[in-house]
Amino acid sequence: MADIEPYESALDAIPGAHPYPRTSRYHDAEIGVHRRPDGTEVRYTKRRLLPPLDDSGDENQPHTVGAGERPDLLAQRYFGDPGQWWQIADANPVLDPRELTDEAGRVIDIPLGGGFTGGDRRV
Repeated sequence: MADIEPYESALDAIPGAHPYPRTSRYHDAEIGVHRRPDGTEVRYTKRRLLPPLDDSGDENQPHTVGAGERPDLLAQRYFGDPGQWWQIADANPVLDPRELTDEAGRVIDIPLGGGFTGGDRRV
């Protein structure tokens, strides 16, 4: 049986390929290249900046946090993928994603366009 090449190595063979899957929060981040004095190239992900939060509420729906909820569980519930917790974090003004659900009764925003293409939106 042939060895399967790791995802990252396979992408390195494709010029201009992006190292993050489309469901990653870094998928759209710009990739930079640093050249060392010896000519070696080092690829890195440039800083990911968030757009300003939408204060109109048109792009979000409120969710009242219940006891024991976590960002990953909310992402599973609303987007069908626990790995999309970062979309909920991006929609709320928190520095640490654990702040989203650390207090029952807190109202947070869930992005209406959440999930990735082909994702199942559940409420």
